[in-house]
Amino acid sequence: MATSGSGGTDGDDASIGTAVALENVRKTYQLGEPVHALDGVSLEIPRGSYTAIMGPSGSGKSTLMNLVGCLDTPTEGTVVVDGEDVAALTDRERTTLRGTTVGFVFQTFNLMPRLTALENVALPQLFQDVDRGTRRERARDLLERVGLADRADHLPNELSGGQRQRVALARALVNDPALVLADEPSGNLDTETEADILDLFAEFHDAGTTMIVVTHERHVAERAERIVHLLDGTLERIEELDGSDEGASRPAGEGSRSIGGGASPSDAADGDDGASS
Repeated sequence: MATSGSGGTDGDDASIGTAVALENVRKTYQLGEPVHALDGVSLEIPRGSYTAIMGPSGSGKSTLMNLVGCLDTPTEGTVVVDGEDVAALTDRERTTLRGTTVGFVFQTFNLMPRLTALENVALPQLFQDVDRGTRRERARDLLERVGLADRADHLPNELSGGQRQRVALARALVNDPALVLADEPSGNLDTETEADILDLFAEFHDAGTTMIVVTHERHVAERAERIVHLLDGTLERIEELDGSDEGASRPAGEGSRSIGGGASPSDAADGDDGASS
């Protein structure tokens, strides 16, 4: 496997600047009859970029996140994460890639209820053979960074929703991932806490982390550099929000398929799994 953050191997210039690449990806579920959650999605996300993914429930957002997060493999097509073809890896290799390269921030937090905030943040390092002292030091540093140094010894049920989300964010970052995936990260937060979390996302993006955020909220998506719009399992359009392209919107398949990167084939297709997100 390529080293995390390497951006590809064998001097492949096309992949050096690419964090995620999907090529004609289809994901089909057999639910009595075939359900095409993603149906021919082609998409490139540059390393260090900030991308929002929007679409109605059933448009394929969650399926796309599961594929990019190495939690699933496509029925057809290729998903390349940090230079690795996810489907070509063994289960163990996918687990390693997921643990070292990808950080998840879930809408429901998914914290371990019997572990303190510190222990929750430190937990992912346990599977990377990091010694206890280093785990705890790294976890404390991250809790301080997200403003929760004084809550390190609190259990999740002793924290507010916003504080639990901060713990989840710190946990996602504890292995210094190249890519952070956030699924509806502000769905359970009040307006002030939501703004704080989005400011933290911007901070980590500014530090070089590739951010992908799934959201139903337009104002959340507008914190990104671009918005990928999904509809019925297809890539409907890509809306650029940064620089001279601010506010520009182009349909899938029109011009470069690469988001914010170099030229790519123009046959970007549609995508999604029909799963609600």
